[in-house]
Amino acid sequence: MALTLRGLAARPSLGLRVRAGAAGLDRGIAWVHPTELADPTAFLDGGELLLTTGLTLGAEPAADYVDRLVAAGVAGVGFGSGLSHDEVPPALVAAAGEAGLPLLEVPRRTPFIAITKAVSAAVAADEYAAVVRTGRGQQELTRTALARRGPGALVRKLARLVDAWVLLLDGSGAVREAAPAAARSRAGALRGELRQAGSGSLVTTVGGDEVLVQALGSRGRGFLAVGSPHRLDSADRHVVTTAASLLSLALERDRARGESLRGLRSGLAGLLLGGQAGLALETIGTVFGAVAGPPWTVTVLAGTARARAVAVELLETEPTGAFFAEYDGAVLVLGAERDAVRVAETAGLHAGVSPSTTDVAAGYRQARAAAEAALAERRPVLRFAEHAGGGLLELVGPDRARAFADALLGPLRDHAGTGRGELEDSLRCWLEHNGHWDRAAARLGVHRHTLRNRMAKVARLTGRDLDRPGTRAEFWLALHAGP
Repeated sequence: MALTLRGLAARPSLGLRVRAGAAGLDRGIAWVHPTELADPTAFLDGGELLLTTGLTLGAEPAADYVDRLVAAGVAGVGFGSGLSHDEVPPALVAAAGEAGLPLLEVPRRTPFIAITKAVSAAVAADEYAAVVRTGRGQQELTRTALARRGPGALVRKLARLVDAWVLLLDGSGAVREAAPAAARSRAGALRGELRQAGSGSLVTTVGGDEVLVQALGSRGRGFLAVGSPHRLDSADRHVVTTAASLLSLALERDRARGESLRGLRSGLAGLLLGGQAGLALETIGTVFGAVAGPPWTVTVLAGTARARAVAVELLETEPTGAFFAEYDGAVLVLGAERDAVRVAETAGLHAGVSPSTTDVAAGYRQARAAAEAALAERRPVLRFAEHAGGGLLELVGPDRARAFADALLGPLRDHAGTGRGELEDSLRCWLEHNGHWDRAAARLGVHRHTLRNRMAKVARLTGRDLDRPGTRAEFWLALHAGP
C-alpha cells in the first residue's frame, strides 16, 4: 500500500506538522516534487507531495495558487519554514483549509531530501511487495491449473488471491463458475457490457463495485469478470491477467477434447447402426459408461445445427446415463427417453421416439422417421406409434409404396383449378385429426365447411369413400410413401 500523508507525518524523525486539510491525510503519495514555481502544474502527473519554501508566494492571492494545485491533483503540500518565510503564511493555511488540501509544515532542520528518501523507499517497498505478490499469485494459479481440477478451482483461487468476487461466463454471458456462489446475481447486469469487451478487456461498474472484464480465447469463447468495492491495484491486475490466460488455455483444451469426444460418439453411433452393436456398446461402456437396457427406446432430435449444438452441450453437462451422439444431421439418444425429450424442448428441437426395442438400427429408423415428421408438422414430440403406416411401408417396400401412392393421389395432384398440394395437405391434416372437422379446419386455418367441401372433392376425384376405415388407412399409407 502506498505511503500516505498521515503515515509520513507520523514519522518522528521528520518533525512534520499538519497545518491544514487533515481530512485528506489518507491520500497516497505517488512521488515528491520540490519546486518554487508559481505554477508548476505543467510538470505534475497527480498524486505528488509538492515541497516548496514559498519563494514566489505573495505575488498573487494564495487561493489562486492552491486552486491550481488542487486542479492538478496533488496529494498535498509540504512548506519549508524558516527559510523564505519564518512560518507558513496564514493566507496559505487559510486557503488550503478552505480547499481541503493537506498542508504540512516542514521545519528547517528537516531537509527536503529526507522526505524524498522516505517516500522513495516506501514506493520501492510497495513495488517490490507488488512484484512478490504477483509472482506468488501466478505460481498458485499455475499450480492449480496443472492439478487439472477444472476452471472452477481456478476461479475460486483467483477470488481468494485478489479478495474479490469472480465470474466465469460463456460466450453468451451465462455463468459457468462463480466465487462466491452469490456472485451469480451479478451476471445479468454484466451481459450488456460483454459485447464492448470484444476480444480485449474493459472496466465497468456493477452495483457500486469496480469490475474488470477480460475476454477469454481468441474467438470470444468466454469472459472472466472480477469485481470489488475497491479498485484493483497493479498486482491484482497482473494476477487476473494470468488467470485469464490459464482459463483461455483450459477452455481451448476442453473445446479440443470435446470435439474429439463428439467425433468418437459419432463413430460409435455409426457402429451401432451398421451391424456392430456389440462392439459399439462395449466401447461405449468403457469410455462413457454402460447404457441401461435392453430393451431401449431410441430418440432422434431434429432441427437446426445451432439447436443441435445446444442439445449436445446440455446432454454433456447434465449426465442422464444415456448414450448420445450427433449423427447424420441429427442427435441420436439411446435410452433416457424423458431426459432426451426435455433436452429437445429446451434446445428448440423436434423429437421422434421409437418403441422399446432390442434392435438399435430399427429403433433409429423409426425414431428418425418420427422426428422428421415432427419437424415437418412443427410438433415438439412424435412417437413412432403415432406415426401410423411406417411399419406397413417397410413391409411393402419403398418402390411399390411410391407406385401405390402415385396411383391413389395422382388425381389430386393433377386436378386443375386447385392450388398445388391443397387437397393433399387438407387430406393429411384431416386424417391426422382422426376425421375431426373442427380441429382439422382450425389447424389449416379454414372454415369447417371449406374442409368438408375439399374432402368431398377428394372422394369424387379418387372414387373412394372416406367414411370407410380401410380407405382412410390407404390414403394415410399413400401420403407417407410419396416423395
